[in-house]
Amino acid sequence: MKISLRGCDELLPEADWLAKLARSEATGVPLRIKLGLDPTAPDLHLGHTVVLNKMRQLQDLGHTVIFLVGDFTSMIGDPSGRNTTRPPLTREQIEANAQTYFNQAKLVLDEGKTEVRYNSEWSDPLGARGMIQLASRYTVARMMERNDFHDRFKAGTPISVHEFLYPLMQGYDSVALKSDLELGGTDQKFNLLVGRALQSEYGQEPQCILTMPLLEGLDGVEKMSKSKGNYIAITEAPNDMFAKLLSINDTLMWKYFTLLSFRPEAEVAALRREVEGGRNPKDAKVLLAKEITTRFHNAAAAEAAEVDFNHRARGGVPDQIDSVSLTGAPLGIGAVLKQANLAASTGEALRLVDGNGVRVDGAVVSDRGLKLNAGTYVVQVGKRKFARVTLE
Repeated sequence: MKISLRGCDELLPEADWLAKLARSEATGVPLRIKLGLDPTAPDLHLGHTVVLNKMRQLQDLGHTVIFLVGDFTSMIGDPSGRNTTRPPLTREQIEANAQTYFNQAKLVLDEGKTEVRYNSEWSDPLGARGMIQLASRYTVARMMERNDFHDRFKAGTPISVHEFLYPLMQGYDSVALKSDLELGGTDQKFNLLVGRALQSEYGQEPQCILTMPLLEGLDGVEKMSKSKGNYIAITEAPNDMFAKLLSINDTLMWKYFTLLSFRPEAEVAALRREVEGGRNPKDAKVLLAKEITTRFHNAAAAEAAEVDFNHRARGGVPDQIDSVSLTGAPLGIGAVLKQANLAASTGEALRLVDGNGVRVDGAVVSDRGLKLNAGTYVVQVGKRKFARVTLE
Protein backbone atom coordinates (compact mmCIF):
# COMPACT_ATOMS: atom_id res chain seq x y z
CA MET A 1 0.00 0.00 0.00
CA LYS A 2 2.88 2.36 0.76
CA ILE A 3 4.30 1.79 -2.73
CA SER A 4 0.84 2.22 -4.28
CA LEU A 5 0.35 5.56 -2.54
CA ARG A 6 3.79 7.06 -3.21
CA GLY A 7 3.24 10.25 -5.20
CA CYS A 8 -0.33 9.35 -6.15
CA ASP A 9 -3.16 11.87 -6.22
CA GLU A 10 -6.03 9.48 -5.44
CA LEU A 11 -6.48 5.75 -4.88
CA LEU A 12 -10.16 4.84 -4.97
CA PRO A 13 -11.52 3.04 -3.07
CA GLU A 14 -8.55 2.34 -0.77
CA ALA A 15 -10.45 -0.31 1.20
CA ASP A 16 -11.18 -2.25 -2.00
CA TRP A 17 -7.54 -2.11 -3.05
CA LEU A 18 -6.45 -3.43 0.36
CA ALA A 19 -8.93 -6.28 -0.02
CA LYS A 20 -7.62 -7.09 -3.51
CA LEU A 21 -4.02 -7.06 -2.24
CA ALA A 22 -4.92 -9.36 0.66
CA ARG A 23 -6.70 -11.79 -1.66
CA SER A 24 -3.77 -11.79 -4.07
CA GLU A 25 -1.35 -12.54 -1.25
CA ALA A 26 -3.58 -15.33 0.10
CA THR A 27 -4.16 -17.01 -3.26
CA GLY A 28 -0.86 -16.25 -4.98
CA VAL A 29 -2.78 -14.92 -7.98
CA PRO A 30 -1.33 -11.60 -9.21
CA LEU A 31 -3.62 -8.62 -9.76
CA ARG A 32 -4.22 -7.25 -13.25
CA ILE A 33 -3.08 -3.64 -13.54
CA LYS A 34 -3.93 -1.68 -16.66
CA LEU A 35 -2.59 1.48 -18.26
CA GLY A 36 -3.92 2.68 -21.57
CA LEU A 37 -2.10 5.17 -23.78
CA ASP A 38 -3.39 6.49 -27.07
CA PRO A 39 -0.60 6.75 -29.67
CA THR A 40 -1.41 10.37 -30.53
CA ALA A 41 2.27 11.26 -30.97
CA PRO A 42 5.27 9.10 -31.89
CA ASP A 43 7.36 9.84 -28.80
CA LEU A 44 6.96 9.55 -25.03
CA HIS A 45 8.32 12.16 -22.63
CA LEU A 46 9.04 12.10 -18.88
CA GLY A 47 5.47 13.23 -18.14
CA HIS A 48 4.21 9.93 -19.61
CA THR A 49 6.62 7.97 -17.41
CA VAL A 50 4.95 9.14 -14.17
CA VAL A 51 2.28 6.43 -14.56
CA LEU A 52 4.77 4.03 -16.19
CA ASN A 53 6.97 4.31 -13.09
CA LYS A 54 4.04 3.38 -10.88
CA MET A 55 3.34 0.42 -13.18
CA ARG A 56 6.95 -0.71 -12.82
CA GLN A 57 6.81 -0.45 -9.02
CA LEU A 58 3.68 -2.64 -8.92
CA GLN A 59 5.19 -4.96 -11.52
CA ASP A 60 8.22 -5.47 -9.30
CA LEU A 61 5.83 -6.61 -6.54
CA GLY A 62 4.75 -9.46 -8.79
CA HIS A 63 1.51 -8.17 -10.31
CA THR A 64 0.56 -8.44 -13.99
CA VAL A 65 0.79 -5.14 -15.83
CA ILE A 66 -1.03 -4.56 -19.09
CA PHE A 67 0.31 -1.91 -21.44
CA LEU A 68 -2.73 -1.08 -23.55
CA VAL A 69 -2.20 0.71 -26.85
CA GLY A 70 -5.39 2.60 -27.66
CA ASP A 71 -5.34 2.10 -31.40
CA PHE A 72 -9.17 2.06 -31.52
CA THR A 73 -9.84 4.90 -29.07
CA SER A 74 -7.27 7.08 -30.88
CA MET A 75 -9.62 7.16 -33.85
CA ILE A 76 -12.25 8.81 -31.60
CA GLY A 77 -9.91 11.27 -29.89
CA ASP A 78 -9.80 11.77 -26.10
CA PRO A 79 -11.83 14.89 -25.18
CA SER A 80 -10.32 15.06 -21.66
CA GLY A 81 -9.58 18.64 -20.69
CA ARG A 82 -10.52 19.92 -24.13
CA ASN A 83 -12.78 22.86 -24.87
CA THR A 84 -13.01 21.89 -28.54
CA THR A 85 -13.47 18.64 -30.40
CA ARG A 86 -10.17 16.79 -30.82
CA PRO A 87 -9.57 15.81 -34.46
CA PRO A 88 -9.51 11.99 -34.80
CA LEU A 89 -6.30 10.44 -36.12
CA THR A 90 -6.16 8.35 -39.27
CA ARG A 91 -5.38 4.64 -39.10
CA GLU A 92 -2.01 5.33 -40.79
CA GLN A 93 -1.05 7.94 -38.18
CA ILE A 94 -2.04 5.63 -35.35
CA GLU A 95 -0.07 2.67 -36.70
CA ALA A 96 3.02 4.81 -37.26
CA ASN A 97 2.89 6.16 -33.69
CA ALA A 98 2.03 2.83 -32.05
CA GLN A 99 5.05 1.22 -33.67
CA THR A 100 7.44 3.10 -31.41
CA TYR A 101 5.29 3.32 -28.26
CA PHE A 102 6.17 0.08 -26.53
CA ASN A 103 9.80 0.23 -27.68
CA GLN A 104 10.01 3.38 -25.58
CA ALA A 105 7.78 2.19 -22.72
CA LYS A 106 9.97 -0.87 -22.16
CA LEU A 107 12.76 1.48 -21.11
CA VAL A 108 10.70 1.72 -17.90
CA LEU A 109 8.70 -1.53 -17.78
CA ASP A 110 10.08 -5.06 -17.56
CA GLU A 111 9.43 -6.23 -21.11
CA GLY A 112 9.35 -9.91 -20.23
CA LYS A 113 6.65 -9.40 -17.59
CA THR A 114 4.45 -6.96 -19.52
CA GLU A 115 1.27 -7.92 -21.36
CA VAL A 116 0.93 -5.70 -24.44
CA ARG A 117 -2.58 -5.38 -25.87
CA TYR A 118 -4.40 -3.25 -28.48
CA ASN A 119 -7.99 -2.26 -27.77
CA SER A 120 -9.00 -2.84 -31.39
CA GLU A 121 -8.88 -6.56 -30.43
CA TRP A 122 -12.31 -6.31 -28.76
CA SER A 123 -13.57 -2.93 -29.97
CA ASP A 124 -13.56 -3.70 -33.70
CA PRO A 125 -15.64 -6.91 -33.31
CA LEU A 126 -18.33 -5.04 -31.33
CA GLY A 127 -19.84 -3.63 -34.50
CA ALA A 128 -22.87 -1.32 -34.57
CA ARG A 129 -25.10 -3.70 -32.58
CA GLY A 130 -22.54 -4.14 -29.81
CA MET A 131 -21.85 -0.40 -29.66
CA ILE A 132 -25.58 0.31 -29.20
CA GLN A 133 -25.81 -2.29 -26.45
CA LEU A 134 -22.76 -0.80 -24.72
CA ALA A 135 -24.18 2.73 -24.95
CA SER A 136 -27.39 1.53 -23.27
CA ARG A 137 -25.43 0.81 -20.08
CA TYR A 138 -24.54 4.46 -19.33
CA THR A 139 -26.74 7.55 -19.13
CA VAL A 140 -26.41 10.97 -20.74
CA ALA A 141 -26.97 12.57 -17.32
CA ARG A 142 -23.91 10.82 -15.90
CA MET A 143 -21.88 11.67 -19.00
CA MET A 144 -22.74 15.36 -18.51
CA GLU A 145 -21.32 15.24 -14.99
CA ARG A 146 -17.92 15.29 -16.64
CA ASN A 147 -16.45 18.79 -16.18
CA ASP A 148 -15.30 19.45 -19.73
CA PHE A 149 -18.61 18.26 -21.25
CA HIS A 150 -20.58 20.28 -18.70
CA ASP A 151 -18.55 23.45 -19.29
CA ARG A 152 -18.73 23.14 -23.09
CA PHE A 153 -22.49 22.56 -23.00
CA LYS A 154 -23.00 25.54 -20.69
CA ALA A 155 -20.85 27.75 -22.95
CA GLY A 156 -22.67 26.61 -26.08
CA THR A 157 -19.50 25.00 -27.44
CA PRO A 158 -20.26 22.05 -29.74
CA ILE A 159 -19.89 18.51 -28.41
CA SER A 160 -19.86 15.80 -31.05
CA VAL A 161 -21.80 12.61 -30.25
CA HIS A 162 -18.72 10.49 -30.99
CA GLU A 163 -16.94 12.15 -28.03
CA PHE A 164 -19.36 10.41 -25.65
CA LEU A 165 -18.06 7.14 -27.05
CA TYR A 166 -14.53 7.74 -25.81
CA PRO A 167 -15.10 7.20 -22.05
CA LEU A 168 -17.44 4.32 -22.90
CA MET A 169 -14.82 2.56 -25.01
CA GLN A 170 -12.07 3.21 -22.45
CA GLY A 171 -14.36 1.78 -19.79
CA TYR A 172 -15.11 -1.24 -21.95
CA ASP A 173 -11.36 -1.91 -22.13
CA SER A 174 -11.49 -2.63 -18.39
CA VAL A 175 -14.33 -5.09 -18.95
CA ALA A 176 -12.43 -6.86 -21.74
CA LEU A 177 -9.23 -7.09 -19.69
CA LYS A 178 -10.93 -7.82 -16.31
CA SER A 179 -8.63 -5.28 -14.72
CA ASP A 180 -8.24 -4.94 -10.94
CA LEU A 181 -6.61 -1.52 -11.06
CA GLU A 182 -6.43 1.15 -13.75
CA LEU A 183 -3.85 3.93 -13.70
CA GLY A 184 -4.02 7.35 -15.29
CA GLY A 185 -3.34 11.05 -14.86
CA THR A 186 -5.67 13.19 -12.77
CA ASP A 187 -7.35 14.33 -16.00
CA GLN A 188 -8.46 10.73 -16.61
CA LYS A 189 -10.45 10.26 -13.39
CA PHE A 190 -13.88 10.38 -15.05
CA ASN A 191 -12.88 7.85 -17.71
CA LEU A 192 -11.45 5.49 -15.09
CA LEU A 193 -14.65 5.67 -13.05
CA VAL A 194 -16.67 4.77 -16.17
CA GLY A 195 -14.61 1.57 -16.25
CA ARG A 196 -15.74 0.75 -12.71
CA ALA A 197 -19.37 1.40 -13.60
CA LEU A 198 -19.28 -0.75 -16.73
CA GLN A 199 -17.57 -3.64 -14.96
CA SER A 200 -20.45 -3.65 -12.46
CA GLU A 201 -22.91 -3.60 -15.38
CA TYR A 202 -21.21 -6.67 -16.84
CA GLY A 203 -21.19 -8.53 -13.51
CA GLN A 204 -17.48 -8.09 -12.78
CA GLU A 205 -15.81 -6.93 -9.58
CA PRO A 206 -15.14 -3.20 -10.19
CA GLN A 207 -11.56 -2.11 -10.65
CA CYS A 208 -9.88 0.35 -8.32
CA ILE A 209 -8.44 3.50 -9.83
CA LEU A 210 -5.14 5.22 -9.12
CA THR A 211 -4.52 8.69 -10.49
CA MET A 212 -1.10 10.31 -10.67
CA PRO A 213 -0.43 14.07 -10.74
CA LEU A 214 0.36 15.75 -14.04
CA LEU A 215 4.04 16.67 -14.26
CA GLU A 216 4.91 20.28 -14.99
CA GLY A 217 7.44 20.81 -17.76
CA LEU A 218 10.68 22.76 -17.86
CA ASP A 219 8.84 26.08 -17.52
CA GLY A 220 7.56 24.97 -14.11
CA VAL A 221 4.02 26.09 -14.99
CA GLU A 222 2.34 24.15 -17.80
CA LYS A 223 1.86 20.39 -17.97
CA MET A 224 4.80 18.77 -19.78
CA SER A 225 3.81 18.68 -23.43
CA LYS A 226 5.49 18.45 -26.81
CA SER A 227 3.15 21.11 -28.18
CA LYS A 228 4.29 23.53 -25.46
CA GLY A 229 7.98 22.74 -26.04
CA ASN A 230 8.61 22.23 -22.30
CA TYR A 231 9.26 18.49 -22.44
CA ILE A 232 12.11 16.03 -22.01
CA ALA A 233 11.72 13.12 -24.43
CA ILE A 234 12.80 9.73 -23.09
CA THR A 235 14.78 9.26 -26.31
CA GLU A 236 16.58 12.59 -25.75
CA ALA A 237 20.38 12.51 -26.17
CA PRO A 238 22.00 11.96 -22.74
CA ASN A 239 23.77 15.33 -22.66
CA ASP A 240 20.53 17.16 -23.48
CA MET A 241 18.48 15.09 -21.01
CA PHE A 242 20.97 15.78 -18.22
CA ALA A 243 21.15 19.52 -18.97
CA LYS A 244 17.37 19.90 -19.21
CA LEU A 245 16.89 18.19 -15.84
CA LEU A 246 19.39 20.56 -14.27
CA SER A 247 17.42 23.50 -15.67
CA ILE A 248 14.24 22.81 -13.62
CA ASN A 249 13.65 25.14 -10.70
CA ASP A 250 14.64 24.15 -7.16
CA THR A 251 11.04 23.79 -5.94
CA LEU A 252 9.84 21.63 -8.83
CA MET A 253 12.86 19.36 -8.35
CA TRP A 254 11.22 17.67 -5.36
CA LYS A 255 8.10 16.79 -7.35
CA TYR A 256 10.38 15.27 -9.99
CA PHE A 257 12.06 13.21 -7.24
CA THR A 258 8.67 11.96 -6.00
CA LEU A 259 7.25 11.09 -9.41
CA LEU A 260 10.32 10.10 -11.45
CA SER A 261 12.94 8.80 -9.04
CA PHE A 262 13.09 5.26 -7.68
CA ARG A 263 15.11 6.37 -4.65
CA PRO A 264 13.53 5.42 -1.29
CA GLU A 265 11.31 8.16 0.11
CA ALA A 266 13.38 8.31 3.30
CA GLU A 267 16.51 9.02 1.25
CA VAL A 268 14.76 11.82 -0.69
CA ALA A 269 13.42 13.30 2.56
CA ALA A 270 16.94 13.29 4.07
CA LEU A 271 18.33 14.96 0.94
CA ARG A 272 15.64 17.64 1.13
CA ARG A 273 16.50 18.37 4.77
CA GLU A 274 20.16 18.80 3.78
CA VAL A 275 19.22 21.30 1.05
CA GLU A 276 16.93 23.20 3.43
CA GLY A 277 19.85 23.21 5.87
CA GLY A 278 22.14 24.94 3.39
CA ARG A 279 23.42 22.31 0.95
CA ASN A 280 23.56 23.51 -2.65
CA PRO A 281 20.29 22.46 -4.43
CA LYS A 282 22.35 21.72 -7.52
CA ASP A 283 23.89 18.72 -5.71
CA ALA A 284 20.44 17.16 -5.38
CA LYS A 285 19.53 18.04 -8.95
CA VAL A 286 22.70 16.35 -10.25
CA LEU A 287 21.71 13.14 -8.40
CA LEU A 288 18.27 13.26 -10.04
CA ALA A 289 19.66 14.02 -13.50
CA LYS A 290 22.20 11.18 -13.26
CA GLU A 291 19.55 8.69 -12.11
CA ILE A 292 17.12 9.54 -14.92
CA THR A 293 19.82 9.72 -17.60
CA THR A 294 21.19 6.35 -16.46
CA ARG A 295 17.73 4.78 -16.65
CA PHE A 296 17.19 5.77 -20.27
CA HIS A 297 20.82 5.42 -21.37
CA ASN A 298 23.48 4.02 -19.03
CA ALA A 299 25.76 5.06 -16.17
CA ALA A 300 28.69 5.91 -18.46
CA ALA A 301 26.49 8.22 -20.57
CA ALA A 302 25.25 9.95 -17.41
CA GLU A 303 28.82 10.49 -16.16
CA ALA A 304 29.85 11.87 -19.55
CA ALA A 305 26.80 14.15 -19.59
CA GLU A 306 27.79 15.60 -16.23
CA VAL A 307 31.32 16.27 -17.50
CA ASP A 308 29.90 17.90 -20.63
CA PHE A 309 27.52 20.07 -18.58
CA ASN A 310 30.29 21.30 -16.28
CA HIS A 311 32.50 22.00 -19.30
CA ARG A 312 29.78 24.14 -20.88
CA ALA A 313 29.05 25.89 -17.58
CA ARG A 314 32.68 27.06 -17.55
CA GLY A 315 32.18 28.53 -21.01
CA GLY A 316 33.59 25.54 -22.84
CA VAL A 317 32.41 24.15 -26.15
CA PRO A 318 31.13 20.54 -26.30
CA ASP A 319 33.52 18.03 -27.85
CA GLN A 320 31.05 17.10 -30.57
CA ILE A 321 29.02 19.78 -32.34
CA ASP A 322 27.46 19.93 -35.79
CA SER A 323 29.54 21.43 -38.60
CA VAL A 324 27.75 23.56 -41.19
CA SER A 325 29.11 25.03 -44.42
CA LEU A 326 27.43 28.18 -45.78
CA THR A 327 28.08 30.33 -48.84
CA GLY A 328 27.56 34.02 -49.44
CA ALA A 329 30.06 35.65 -47.07
CA PRO A 330 29.80 38.22 -45.69
CA LEU A 331 26.51 36.94 -44.21
CA GLY A 332 24.30 38.64 -41.64
CA ILE A 333 24.05 37.03 -38.20
CA GLY A 334 20.30 36.46 -38.60
CA ALA A 335 20.80 34.52 -41.84
CA VAL A 336 23.69 32.55 -40.31
CA LEU A 337 21.54 31.38 -37.38
CA LYS A 338 18.61 30.45 -39.61
CA GLN A 339 20.69 28.60 -42.21
CA ALA A 340 22.65 26.77 -39.49
CA ASN A 341 19.34 25.59 -37.94
CA LEU A 342 20.07 27.48 -34.74
CA ALA A 343 16.89 29.56 -35.11
CA ALA A 344 13.57 28.84 -36.82
CA SER A 345 13.56 32.15 -38.71
CA THR A 346 15.64 35.25 -39.26
CA GLY A 347 13.18 37.18 -37.08
CA GLU A 348 13.63 34.76 -34.20
CA ALA A 349 17.41 34.92 -34.69
CA LEU A 350 17.40 38.70 -34.35
CA ARG A 351 15.24 38.51 -31.22
CA LEU A 352 17.82 36.13 -29.74
CA VAL A 353 20.54 38.67 -30.53
CA ASP A 354 18.49 41.43 -28.87
CA GLY A 355 18.22 39.23 -25.78
CA ASN A 356 22.00 38.63 -25.64
CA GLY A 357 21.38 34.94 -26.33
CA VAL A 358 23.90 34.55 -29.17
CA ARG A 359 27.68 34.10 -28.99
CA VAL A 360 30.26 33.87 -31.75
CA ASP A 361 33.59 32.37 -30.67
CA GLY A 362 32.57 32.93 -27.05
CA ALA A 363 31.75 36.64 -27.42
CA VAL A 364 28.15 37.86 -26.92
CA VAL A 365 26.67 39.36 -30.08
CA SER A 366 24.85 42.62 -29.33
CA ASP A 367 24.66 44.03 -32.87
CA ARG A 368 21.84 42.58 -34.97
CA GLY A 369 23.54 44.09 -38.02
CA LEU A 370 26.70 41.98 -37.57
CA LYS A 371 28.01 40.32 -40.75
CA LEU A 372 30.42 37.39 -40.63
CA ASN A 373 33.21 37.27 -43.20
CA ALA A 374 34.65 34.11 -44.76
CA GLY A 375 36.09 31.81 -42.12
CA THR A 376 35.11 29.26 -39.45
CA TYR A 377 33.26 30.25 -36.28
CA VAL A 378 31.75 28.51 -33.24
CA VAL A 379 28.24 29.91 -32.98
CA GLN A 380 26.24 29.38 -29.79
CA VAL A 381 22.56 30.03 -29.06
CA GLY A 382 21.50 29.87 -25.41
CA LYS A 383 23.28 27.33 -23.24
CA ARG A 384 22.91 24.20 -25.33
CA LYS A 385 22.86 24.95 -29.05
CA PHE A 386 26.20 25.01 -30.85
CA ALA A 387 27.39 24.79 -34.44
CA ARG A 388 30.76 25.10 -36.10
CA VAL A 389 29.96 27.32 -39.08
CA THR A 390 32.29 27.66 -42.07
CA LEU A 391 31.49 30.60 -44.33
CA GLU A 392 32.78 30.60 -47.90
